[in-house]
Amino acid sequence: MEIRDITEEFLRSVDVHVILPQQEPFVMVGTLTSFEMTTSTTETEIKEENIFVDNGIFSASGLMENIAQTCAARIGFYNKYILKKDVQVGFIGAIRNYVVSELPKVGSTIITKVDILEEVFGMTLANAEVRCGDKVIATAEIKLSIRSIEQN
Repeated sequence: MEIRDITEEFLRSVDVHVILPQQEPFVMVGTLTSFEMTTSTTETEIKEENIFVDNGIFSASGLMENIAQTCAARIGFYNKYILKKDVQVGFIGAIRNYVVSELPKVGSTIITKVDILEEVFGMTLANAEVRCGDKVIATAEIKLSIRSIEQN
């Protein structure tokens, strides 16, 4: 598959479970909705059964994990569909300037966009923005370390 051939319709058909190393109940993204080499977006409905929901509110920790998994979905999609490689595990190396202005409620949908600033030697540096409706509710700079999963 060529990057220019990727459509939102195709992305929405991809099961995030095949592009993420995380599995339930720890999956914090719903759908990858856009993919480019330096920018990707996910869409996630906040559900009552989510482990980061308390009293009908999605926590700041949940938002941070959603940001990290949006980065992971981008890398997973690229590896699986473009490079034809295995899933890779990422670890949060640093979080800077994490600002949360509002926590989303159960039933709301958040849109998370990551802009890759730099990728070098298995490290990814990205800016992230989380929106709920027309409002930016969280921003952060995140550094991730990536490594391949060993296959048995």
